[in-house]
Amino acid sequence: MKISLYDNDALLIVDVQNDFLPGGNLGVPEGDQIVPVINSYISLFTNAKLHVFASRDYHPADHCSFAEQGGSWPSHCVAGTRGADFAAGLNLPEDVSIISKATEQDRDAYSALEATGLNNELKQQQVKRVFVCGLATDYCVLASVRGLLQADFEVILLVDAIKGVNLTPGDSDKAIKEMLAKGAVKLTLEELEK
Repeated sequence: MKISLYDNDALLIVDVQNDFLPGGNLGVPEGDQIVPVINSYISLFTNAKLHVFASRDYHPADHCSFAEQGGSWPSHCVAGTRGADFAAGLNLPEDVSIISKATEQDRDAYSALEATGLNNELKQQQVKRVFVCGLATDYCVLASVRGLLQADFEVILLVDAIKGVNLTPGDSDKAIKEMLAKGAVKLTLEELEK
């Protein structure tokens, strides 16, 4: 089934940052391999003059999610560091809307909608359908899709442009199943009308 882009569509790129790429402080295996696919989606959305949003972890140096503070993760995506930068090969458009999350020391956020204003921004732009890609399938992509569906957006999950951490084998597959069961629709580049 082919899907066409409409005026009320938007692209959300979740956390494609250096620290989440192989070699980063919290690297997702093969996370770099989705960057060219995401770039193809970006081209389609920008050519159609549709909104592109990019979320990023943008933590203070003493963030509560870090192991040093008793959290679950190694230090990553500290605001102003190279690790927090978007992947060098990611061709973000000049008018991209950047959504910074988990910016407060004592508050974690996996979803791009959590305490970021993204929900309001999407509604102001009259977006109805959000195409979601990025890192990691089983954490921030999953949480963002949950948040979008709870906020009554239609969600298209770009399954060829996501990668998971899989701390437990199969976590990504479970996350994809959950997103689809909750109402997201899966799509690949070949299924999008050019």
